[in-house]
Amino acid sequence: MFLLFSILLSFFYVFIQTKYTSGWKALPEWKIPENFIPKTKVSILIPARNEAENIENCIQSIYNQNYPKALFEIIILDDFSDDETAKIVLQFINDKGFNNLKLIQLADYVNETEIQSFKKKAIEIGIKEATGELIMATDADCIAQPNWLRLTTSLYEIKQPKFIAAPVNFHQEKNDFERFQSLDFIGMMGITGAGIQTKIMRMCNGANLAYPKTIFNEVNGFKGIENLASGDDMMLLHKIAKKYPNDIYYLKNAAATIFTTAKPTIRSFLNQRIRWSTKSNGYDERQVTFILAGVWLFCLSIPLNILLSIFFGWQSLLVVFLQLLLKNIVDYQLLKTTTSYFNRSDLMKTFLKSSFYHLAYIIVVGFLGGVLKEYEWKGRKVK
Repeated sequence: MFLLFSILLSFFYVFIQTKYTSGWKALPEWKIPENFIPKTKVSILIPARNEAENIENCIQSIYNQNYPKALFEIIILDDFSDDETAKIVLQFINDKGFNNLKLIQLADYVNETEIQSFKKKAIEIGIKEATGELIMATDADCIAQPNWLRLTTSLYEIKQPKFIAAPVNFHQEKNDFERFQSLDFIGMMGITGAGIQTKIMRMCNGANLAYPKTIFNEVNGFKGIENLASGDDMMLLHKIAKKYPNDIYYLKNAAATIFTTAKPTIRSFLNQRIRWSTKSNGYDERQVTFILAGVWLFCLSIPLNILLSIFFGWQSLLVVFLQLLLKNIVDYQLLKTTTSYFNRSDLMKTFLKSSFYHLAYIIVVGFLGGVLKEYEWKGRKVK
């Protein structure tokens, strides 16, 4: 019976991965129209906690945008940093004359012991203070490309979406573990774009998204989802999609990619992925949870079938061979397509090694994300 269940899970995995690959290919690339003149005032929110090493490069990359400076503001949301994050931001304002840069310190608004979701609270405060029509969000350890704002605002002005998700990728990898993360993340970008295109699985990443300020207020912001530390991105997306299911867009353009770095250690990597996994039970779109659960069960069934070979012999091992073969074929198709699009075909050299990393982390993170009630992030124990 379990062998039959495993085969059914395998076909489910093949179906969903093939759907993602075809969905990504069908997703049209967005290009800035000729003679586009931006009109939208943008407020860029950047939550930051102990980001002294990264905040300068992040601010500089946004300040250097190919976009009228009068039409954007950068709002740094300092989340109780105990390093020099705030000092660096103030140096940009006072010494370098960055007039469209603001610093908001969460400590001026709330007591650190009174809230659970610090990032959501910081974003809420930032939106209240924002003067822009369009809210864009990224993270303090990220770098924006020069046409990031133009690409996003041109899509916004012409298509009038209620929510825009856009790509986030890693760069500057130092070893195979970091290259695995880059390869995995590029695959996730393909899944994100395809999921929005096909409407089977709406996802996004909080390091690159945008929505009108009026829409955030219309859906009452994070009300109803403020109990979870994570979820400022996908849970908000689902709230907006519930009201405007046909107005969710993915900005498919490599030049709109936000870049960040992979996690240097297994512990930091697992903490990141567990943080993402813990919010899955709170998704409004239950098909997302269903698909994630199906993928986890498929991956889990592979080592279980290896163990069952003690009792069922070659039949279990044959199923394992079939599962690994099918998984690698459909994963390769998706990753070859997305790495080619983002000009990172070099990452495919690590595909075989990464496929084992992927199998292991899906099983471990899926399990821990379901049972852990507390995890560490940015030096905090959060729930």
